[in-house]
Amino acid sequence: MKRIFTLFFLLLFFISVNFGQGKRIDFVEYDLENGLHVILHQDNSTPIVNFSVLYHVGSKNEQPNRTGFAHFFEHLMFEGSDNIDRGEYFKYVTNNGGTNNAFTSFDFTYYYEILPSNQFDLGLWLESERMMHLKVDSIGVETQRKVVKEERKQTLENRPYGSILEQIFSHAYKVHPYRWIPIGSAQYIDQATLSEFMDFYKTYYVPNNACLVLAGDFEIEEAKKEIEKYFGEIPRGTKHIYRPNAKSVAKRFAKMGIKQKEEVELKDIVEPKQTEEIRDIVYDNIQLPAVIQAYHMPAQGEKDYYAFQMLSTLLSGGNSSRIQKQIVDKKQLAVGAAAIPLPLEDPGLFITYAIANMGVKPEDLEKEIDIEVEKVKNELISDKEFQKLRNQIENKFLSKNSSVSSIAQELATYYTLFGNTNLINTDLENYLNVTKEDIQRVAKQYLTKENRTVLYYLPKSQKPADNKNLDNK
Repeated sequence: MKRIFTLFFLLLFFISVNFGQGKRIDFVEYDLENGLHVILHQDNSTPIVNFSVLYHVGSKNEQPNRTGFAHFFEHLMFEGSDNIDRGEYFKYVTNNGGTNNAFTSFDFTYYYEILPSNQFDLGLWLESERMMHLKVDSIGVETQRKVVKEERKQTLENRPYGSILEQIFSHAYKVHPYRWIPIGSAQYIDQATLSEFMDFYKTYYVPNNACLVLAGDFEIEEAKKEIEKYFGEIPRGTKHIYRPNAKSVAKRFAKMGIKQKEEVELKDIVEPKQTEEIRDIVYDNIQLPAVIQAYHMPAQGEKDYYAFQMLSTLLSGGNSSRIQKQIVDKKQLAVGAAAIPLPLEDPGLFITYAIANMGVKPEDLEKEIDIEVEKVKNELISDKEFQKLRNQIENKFLSKNSSVSSIAQELATYYTLFGNTNLINTDLENYLNVTKEDIQRVAKQYLTKENRTVLYYLPKSQKPADNKNLDNK
């Protein structure tokens, strides 16, 4: 499963996660004795079932000298198990008419299979096997070292603009683990030993750090029995689960009405408030310059998080949005531009980017982006534009939950990151409670020069011989 960790992939991912609501989604949730959280959504309209497991481990759970472990395991988890021969995992799925994949984020790793409902036991067996009996050996580790390093070259190092996400996060964060991105460093993957990989697996890929979601054609009570059969005997993890932000974890557990989990090792690593603008230049194998701006924003689920989502739709949600109309269509300064929030479990980034049209200087492009941002800060949007914005938000919600796979993903992320699974049914209210004044307020409060990082991406041909700025190689 080749994952493309470019800016654009992750932006699209976060949009899909945060705009998924339509008809009411019924579900049942409970915990097994080993701590595995189970969510069941029955939908017998189509004879398929989505089997998903979300492990609450992403790149932010890694150590600075061992980045890329979560993404590495995204690959390693398909190597096989004590009872599944190497390379056979995919065959079990495809030979039975199914599909499967996985992806890694800053905050979690998500695995899924979609199978015909008559292969219900197969889906449970496959996921339980890698939770309990994953094959972590030298052959698999060395195989995936090569795969991950090649993926980094193809999707980040050798792709035009491919390093944008890595560069913007490494500049914007100084303390928090968000300063590295999920694909990690090839250097640290090379240095890691087999025992380190085994320890990571035993720490994070345990039932008490996972959420199992089944969505599709099955019967609830029968599913409970089968889940207990395949997952009930998997031992609870006993190692400390590292979380970098004690406050956010404690708050989420409180929302769920449970006491702090004693096996979680809390490290209160909070990114200090940015007090001055950060600027730099990256020279890349590109033809057209690009301007990227990143502002620190609140974490997912915070009140201002919803206003940011509305703000991004106002600026770049569709062909009639402000940035698209003014910068791309009317003034033709950019071939593409957008303003998109990357909300994360801990405070994330609100990013604007634009790729310049031929002959346009990045300074001029940045000025035009700033003009649109200042308009939001200084002028309250009209009733007509605000109603259009609300309609857009509602349409995104209503059009999303059309498949069991998207429903499963939302159930898992709402539970894990927001501490409230039922937000899949009620989250729209949080958006519709945002006022025009809220949008203007968050723009004024967060979209300041002191709170932003600005990168210019320039062609390598423009790099002065003695320039000491970044060079994306």
